[in-house]
Amino acid sequence: MLLVSLLLLWLAIAKKFEPLLLLPIGFGGLLSNIPEAGLALTALESLLAHHDPAQLAVIAAKLHCAPDVHTIKEALALALPSVQGQMESLAVDMGYSAGVLAIFYKVAIGSGIAPAGHLYGRRSDDRFRPAAG
Repeated sequence: MLLVSLLLLWLAIAKKFEPLLLLPIGFGGLLSNIPEAGLALTALESLLAHHDPAQLAVIAAKLHCAPDVHTIKEALALALPSVQGQMESLAVDMGYSAGVLAIFYKVAIGSGIAPAGHLYGRRSDDRFRPAAG
């Protein structure tokens, strides 16, 4: 992904190919894929990435599962959204914080202020067309 992001940046800057489109896409791809930076991780994902046995044991006890990362991730996937929110709050209480891109997603896209990515490129009259068939 880093190579693709760098290719997009090169096309935008050196070749002047769609710079208004490719520059932000390439920069965002570069930011979100920098290894070990954690810019796109939530607080809970950061906790799981650090593999601290004591903290994993606390999370595992709350989820009633084994204290290893793989089992905790499986239990979180099956947990109710309220339980996932509690685990996220617990990770924040343990000193972890969400990355910049995760905060941007939560504030802008998750709240509905910014449009979701699947809406880009749609024409304004698409919603008024009858369904095909």
